[in-house]
Amino acid sequence: MKARTFLDRGPRVALVFAGLAIALGACTHTGETVASIDYPADYRLRHPIAVEESNQSIVVFVGRGRGGLTAEQRADVMGLAQTWAHEGTGVINADVPVDTPNARAAADSMREIHALLAAAGVPPRGLVVRQYRPEDPHHMPAIRLSYPRMTATAGPCGVWPEDLGPSINNKNYYENKQYYNFGCAYQRNMAAMVENPSDLVQPRPETPPYTARRGEAFQKYRTGATTSTAYPEADKAKLSDVGK
Repeated sequence: MKARTFLDRGPRVALVFAGLAIALGACTHTGETVASIDYPADYRLRHPIAVEESNQSIVVFVGRGRGGLTAEQRADVMGLAQTWAHEGTGVINADVPVDTPNARAAADSMREIHALLAAAGVPPRGLVVRQYRPEDPHHMPAIRLSYPRMTATAGPCGVWPEDLGPSINNKNYYENKQYYNFGCAYQRNMAAMVENPSDLVQPRPETPPYTARRGEAFQKYRTGATTSTAYPEADKAKLSDVGK
C-alpha cells in the first residue's frame, strides 16, 4: 500500500476547518435580529424646534458682612427687570435665604433689589418674595431671581440609534439617507439664537411706512430726478478718485 501524502488529505482537512469555523460562528450568534430604524428623511421633522416655557434667572451672592449690592449686581438686577418687561410671562420670584449667617445681609440686599425693580417699572404685584433654607451647607446661600419666559428648544442631540458605516441591517446607509443625528446641532443652535420664539411660528406684522420719505421719493420720480439719497460724507470713505 502507498502511504497517503499531505496532498491526498488536503480536501478532508479543509472540510474539517470549514466545519469548525461554522461551529464557532454559531456560538457567537445571539439569535436577535437588529432591524433598521425608520425615521423621517427631513431633519426638521426628526429634530423639530419646540416653543415652551422656561425660567430666566440670576443669582445675587451676599456676604455676611455686607448688606447691599455691588455695581455689577445692580446692573444685573436692572437688566433682569428690562428683559422681564419684554419677554416675561409671569411674576418675578425672589428666593431669599433665612436662618443662615448672611440672612440679615440678604434681607437688606433684598430691600435694595425691591427698590431697583420698582424704579425699573416692575409693579408691586409683579414681585413675589419667598424664603428658603439651604439644604447644602457647602454652597453659599444667595438670592435667586427668576421669571418664566417663552423659549425655543431642540434636541437632545448626540443620539446614534445605528452605526454610520455599512451593515447588513443598516439599509439607510445603502439608500444614501441622512443619519439620525444629522441636522440636530443646526436646529439646536437656531433655537438658541432666535430672539422671539413666536417668529418660528408666525411672521410679525409690518410696521406702517414712513409717509414723508415715501412722498418725497414719489415727487422726485414724477419730475424725473434721481431718487437715490446723497450723503455729504460719502466721498470721505473713498480711497481714490478713479471713475470721476
